[in-house]
Amino acid sequence: MRAIEIRQPGGPDVLTLTEREMPVPGETELLVKVMAAGVNRPDCLQRQGAYPPPPGASDIPGLEIAGEVAAVGAAVTQFKPGDHVCGLVPGGGYAEYCTVDETNALPAPNSLTMTEAAAIPETFFTVWHNVFQRGGLKKGETFLVHGGTSGIGTTAIQLAKAFGARVLATAGSEAKCAAMLDLGADLAINYRETDFVDAVKQATDGKGANLILDMVGGDYINRNYKAAAIEGRIVQIAFLNGRKAEADFSLLMMKRLTHTGSTLRARDIGFKATIAAELRQHVWPLLSERKVLPVMDSIFPLDQASAAHQRMEDGDHIGKIALDIG
Repeated sequence: MRAIEIRQPGGPDVLTLTEREMPVPGETELLVKVMAAGVNRPDCLQRQGAYPPPPGASDIPGLEIAGEVAAVGAAVTQFKPGDHVCGLVPGGGYAEYCTVDETNALPAPNSLTMTEAAAIPETFFTVWHNVFQRGGLKKGETFLVHGGTSGIGTTAIQLAKAFGARVLATAGSEAKCAAMLDLGADLAINYRETDFVDAVKQATDGKGANLILDMVGGDYINRNYKAAAIEGRIVQIAFLNGRKAEADFSLLMMKRLTHTGSTLRARDIGFKATIAAELRQHVWPLLSERKVLPVMDSIFPLDQASAAHQRMEDGDHIGKIALDIG
């Protein structure tokens, strides 16, 4: 099969099209003929040598796929050959075939194209866990999401609105702010022109945000403490501006804040299965009715994976980047 491998740690040009042996599904796994794969920032980190795959996972990059089930393991009960699925995988997505545990796969919504379906798993699993399970977002609360035009951000805006939250979002251009408003954000903050702390305080009559989803880190950590409401929660999922910061921890105490964080790739299959089950119950009906959708920025053929990574790293994208594998 054709696949993309990382020749050595480095820039997008180290991604190389190669031939690999087709994987063999385990007892509870599906072998999927991949039609499309999502491109995510962790793929770029893996390419740079900063985010190695967990033990036992494929060294081929790619954390989310969509395609047709080609074969199933002996213990599989939920899917059969010919079914169209999308799934979360710990690696191996940039290839013509990939295995996924059946509990980490979901039916590809009939209302979506296969490239749209491939853009669901990584972001929707991440948002559901961090915003709703870990962050505990409730109807009527104010939710602040940084990086509102990323794949995570566009998903978080839509899901938070769908479940009744008030959404404030940050981005770095007027075009991106307009896109966030189109997705349903109640307030779009251009962080290059406005201090988001002041904007959040003004929008909430000084109360602050009940929940903040942050992928920026760096000096945003202390600023998030200032922007958070009493008993507010901050969920950290990345550190684009650095993982070290100076913060006034008295705010953590006085406001009784909760600052937590998580990574998803290394979590076990059973943990991800729980997220998949909740998504199927609560979110899949919204996808089927196209009330919530992955926002597609661009689609590249498999042999242009390096261009897809360059697009990701340029930072101009709005929504998801995907590979069309055919």
